[in-house]
Amino acid sequence: QVQFVESGGGLVQPGGSLRLSCAASGSIYIIYAMGWYRQAPGKQRELVADITTGGRTNYRDFVKGRFTISRDNAKNTVYLQKNSLKPEDTAVYYCNAKYRWSNWGQGTQVTVSS
Repeated sequence: QVQFVESGGGLVQPGGSLRLSCAASGSIYIIYAMGWYRQAPGKQRELVADITTGGRTNYRDFVKGRFTISRDNAKNTVYLQKNSLKPEDTAVYYCNAKYRWSNWGQGTQVTVSS
């Protein structure tokens, strides 16, 4: 099945920015909605944002106005621009289809700390 490789994470101070990338081994053009998920220690994985092939986006309330999800179907890549980062955003971030999951990748660690 399609494999996903997440990158772009790292250590950033509160208020800082990161752009995460999700490279897929296959076409994402046929995937109706792609999503970014995150999992903090001791927590369940949760959906953060998703985007359809038509560019319609949805965000959880706690990231609205700070995160922007986008996709480049030609490059089989999904992005998550993360601004105004907070310590609560610390987690491992994953990408996958919203409705029909493929195998989960390793994710990329985001740590927000001063």
